[in-house]
Amino acid sequence: MKTINKVVEISDFLDRSLHLGCSAEGSLLLAGLLTTLGLWKAVFKSIYVYPLLGTTRELLYWIAISFSNSLRTAFGDFLSDIMGLSYLTAAIITATIILFIMLLHYTTKINTVLLFWIAFVFTRPFGAAFGDFLTKAVSKGGLAIGTGTASIICLLLMITFVLISQQKNSKISQ
Repeated sequence: MKTINKVVEISDFLDRSLHLGCSAEGSLLLAGLLTTLGLWKAVFKSIYVYPLLGTTRELLYWIAISFSNSLRTAFGDFLSDIMGLSYLTAAIITATIILFIMLLHYTTKINTVLLFWIAFVFTRPFGAAFGDFLTKAVSKGGLAIGTGTASIICLLLMITFVLISQQKNSKISQ
């Protein structure tokens, strides 16, 4: 589930250089993200991303992004490398987590920005697993439909979800 063109990430350093193992790596990345968001909340009384004005807020944002991106990679690696799950199974698991977070958003009073950050962590392993499922060879558990067709499928899915979201929002505002 790793991409070829990714920037060196914290998870790679923790895994490949320090050989910490998946549990320690995930725990450190989660602690880093939570600490960053905690500092952000302490300084600005919220963890809202918008508007992203000022050096301190921008710095905290990019630190949080770095930790969350690395955590996302670590979770994806855990599903494929440690758990040995197929691309489809990993995509279903991460999609289920994202849907559960969405359900929490609409049915609870849990802080929506916190739910955003949690969902954000799971988007990368979902995208990697789903993309691999569409493009990898059948012998490796994929559908082998090619990157062009997979890109079109993903684009159509995104457009569909945006349209559904817009329809829902327009019904709410009426």
